[in-house]
Amino acid sequence: MRMDHVSYACEPDGLAATTERIASALGVEAVKGGVHPRFGTRNMIIPLTQHHYLEVVEVLDHPASDKAPFGQAVRARSAAGGGWMGWCVEVQDLGPIETRLGRKAVPGNRKFPDGRELVWKQIGILGLIADPQVPYMLKWEGDPELHPSNAYPGTVGVTKLTIAGSAERVTEWLGEPVEKPLEDVEVEWVAPKGTPGIMSVTFDAGGRLVTI
Repeated sequence: MRMDHVSYACEPDGLAATTERIASALGVEAVKGGVHPRFGTRNMIIPLTQHHYLEVVEVLDHPASDKAPFGQAVRARSAAGGGWMGWCVEVQDLGPIETRLGRKAVPGNRKFPDGRELVWKQIGILGLIADPQVPYMLKWEGDPELHPSNAYPGTVGVTKLTIAGSAERVTEWLGEPVEKPLEDVEVEWVAPKGTPGIMSVTFDAGGRLVTI
């Protein structure tokens, strides 16, 4: 169990403009991710160090986005002005999580221009919608070289998450201590009785700390 990525829902001026602001603040270039046909969304990627990445995601005017919880989550966050939508934990076995949550993981995919396909299974978006402090979980399948963090060698790393919520609640959700997937990332828990969710993410951009 490890933190895999953080997700930012695009602001009212769209995917390209939102991504450019974030990439410029970090001093890097973003790369096109692609369309998630099962979810009715698309994203752009900023590879990070430590096998992490940042995705900026936009909902599409597509029937899938009305049905898929991920599409619903992106639409709701963007409709509220955009911003941090959530964080994601990679696991090797989704079985125990499916048993605990009482539902099956759903498949996800997107294709590269050269025809290669990135595939995974994910679970926990309904929990994220109800309680945005908790992560969703995924298991990558297929070629590990296609992991989004490998789009180019990352030079920027996540150093800190500031989350409105409580470590106890996220530990309960994960079924394991929240510290386990966040070994290399500091977490500041604030406002445990306030509106939950990621408040900010701090990055080390070549020795320069940038908080978004």
